Amino acid sequence: MSTDTVYRSCTLCEAHCGVAVTVDRAQGRAIRVEGDPDDPFSQGYICPKAHGLLGLQDDPDRLRRPLKRDGERWVEIEWDEALALAADGLMRVRAQHGPEALASYAGNPSVHDLGATVYLPALLRALGTRKRFSASSVDQLPKQVSSLAMYGAGLKIPIPDLDRTDYLLILGANPVVSNGSLMTAPDVKGRLKRLRARGGKLVVIDPRRSETARAADEHHFIRPGTDALLLMSMVQVLFSDDLVALGRVEPWVRGVDELRALAQDFTPERTAAHTGIDAATVRRLAHDMAGADSAVCYGRIGTCTQTFGTVASWLVDCVTILTGNLDRPGGAMFPRPATSPAQEPPRKPGKPLPYGRWRSSQRGLPEAFGELPVAALAEEIDSGGDQRVRALLTMAGNPVLSTPNGARLARALASLDFMVSIDLYLNETTRFADVILPPTAPLEHDNYELVFTGLSVRNVAKYSPAALPPPPDSRAQWYILAELAGRLGGANADLVDEMVLSHLLERAVGPKSATPEVSLDQARAALGDRRGPLRVLDLMLRAGPYGDRFQADSDGLSLARLREHPHGLDLGPLEPRLPEFLSTPSGAVELAPEIIVADVPRLREALAGPTPVSPDDGADGADLVLIGRRLLRSNNSWMGNIHALAKGPETCTLIVHPDDATRLGLRDGARARVSSRVGELVAPVRISDEVMPGVASLPHGFGHDADGAELQVARRQPGVNTNLLTDELPVDAVSGTGVLNGIPVRVGPAA
Repeated sequence: MSTDTVYRSCTLCEAHCGVAVTVDRAQGRAIRVEGDPDDPFSQGYICPKAHGLLGLQDDPDRLRRPLKRDGERWVEIEWDEALALAADGLMRVRAQHGPEALASYAGNPSVHDLGATVYLPALLRALGTRKRFSASSVDQLPKQVSSLAMYGAGLKIPIPDLDRTDYLLILGANPVVSNGSLMTAPDVKGRLKRLRARGGKLVVIDPRRSETARAADEHHFIRPGTDALLLMSMVQVLFSDDLVALGRVEPWVRGVDELRALAQDFTPERTAAHTGIDAATVRRLAHDMAGADSAVCYGRIGTCTQTFGTVASWLVDCVTILTGNLDRPGGAMFPRPATSPAQEPPRKPGKPLPYGRWRSSQRGLPEAFGELPVAALAEEIDSGGDQRVRALLTMAGNPVLSTPNGARLARALASLDFMVSIDLYLNETTRFADVILPPTAPLEHDNYELVFTGLSVRNVAKYSPAALPPPPDSRAQWYILAELAGRLGGANADLVDEMVLSHLLERAVGPKSATPEVSLDQARAALGDRRGPLRVLDLMLRAGPYGDRFQADSDGLSLARLREHPHGLDLGPLEPRLPEFLSTPSGAVELAPEIIVADVPRLREALAGPTPVSPDDGADGADLVLIGRRLLRSNNSWMGNIHALAKGPETCTLIVHPDDATRLGLRDGARARVSSRVGELVAPVRISDEVMPGVASLPHGFGHDADGAELQVARRQPGVNTNLLTDELPVDAVSGTGVLNGIPVRVGPAA
């Protein structure tokens, strides 16, 4: 058997671990995926999801050709017909009802694909609608909004310097399972072990004793949705006990006195009754963090998808800043990715923030970064009257499973006049489409992790070549996006490709760029005539901070040079970047930004409001409050149809504390009926004290039993869709992000 080994990155989570893919060239098949021990970032580590690359490649349910709806059945069609049908259907609705009758939704996998990251903006512009939605608003959007307000841009997110810190405080995150999120870090479990081995301390705050909590020095239960109260009380202690020391960033920090005044009333004695964490513990945590040689506070999905998501995300950074740990080794730092600008572009005074420039038509939820909150998607379709959404484009997403009140959204999708999906599967969402356009599988095209190198705990760069040639009658995702954009605007993929390149060239080396010393003609000639995202990647690498600046005699970075390092390049540890990296209008770190401070009165109302005195005194007569749960062998709703990851015992279980099980008449292994304002489901019970009393936990990403979806493996063990219980009406007031944690539910034995 003749085999080759292709070195690339796994694209199935944010860690992008290095893998070695063994390919049988005679059969044209990938036969093995292993960790790459020579990858300088992951050093041989992989999690079970990496084996899903093979399962995804060989999955018989994965779509290989475009599908057209024909009544109640699906028909395979040629690509030209499929693209024409998709574009014509969207243009027909736009011509009849205007551009706001169109909407788009992009799922998380799109940010793991270089082509999608580069060409999706062109398609969104061609659609012409402001009704854009994505998975961001059921994920990290509050952190992006707080970063915009504090540092000047949504992706200027300070990342824990995990490999050098002495004290790590984690809230609402389980990086041992997720391998880091907004903290790209292969083998987090090993990195945390090394943190403790060098004498550091790991503290976890979570309503569940998660896998990360089990690896910690300390774990403290907290009532879901109260993280902002805890963090504000820590800020209060830092001020009242004279522990604030900003360190080297002090000249560039504004709003210290305003933050002191905001925190004054949030004493640990007052917040304890709400959070469940006593005042003495809060004070000790604040003192421990302030006294550590280096320290960082890290919050993730649990701090984002709650009613105070943006305020909590802001306060995570405030605690780090006030203890002198921003932009220093061992604290929270800003990566310098190889594809970022060589120099930060100059700030533009007076330019409006990409926030709140328009609002959703029904509830007035704010736009952020050109998108509306997905909690408003169903109502924009089913309640908009003459202005309602009538056609939808989805890409690499399954919002019926991953967004609030999935049942309402499913009904809304069924009422659309037209729908196009760019997706590998006929799933719970794409079953409503009129046309499905499947791109090549991850192993069939080149890639580069454009987004996650900017969120990494170390500066790295790695080019991922295709392990397998794409099938003859297939289309890469970039081409599908570019061709649709072209057809919507009277052009084609080649013209859109040139437009994208020209726009990025102008930004990178044009006369108005931060580094205009290279001429446009010189840069364009150096990039050659090849089509697609690799030419764009070469531009970004060469114009970036490590780049060759298009000079033939330079030893700087280019795509050609990166290809000479198949295992990837280590570009060094994170380094201080302030003040040059800041792009706020003031040029400073804003500790008291107006759009976030405006929500503090609501937090103060929560502090003054009633506190739970027993588990069954929750809102609306609820028995428990429900939180989510991340599983190692899945990533949201992506991987339920991959046998290697879906096999084994049932994991979609409702975890309930023993005291609550006794009170509610639940038995271990039996089934419970769980209901909320918007829906109900039945799930198997697992009784465990890993959750605090009053809390139940159910993982997300399941519910693969819908009529019309063709997912044979997932259907055999479908689990339940927790978003049948998630109410679309409660949102984080600042960002509009859906509240996916702390959901009041009624629970009892299933009949």
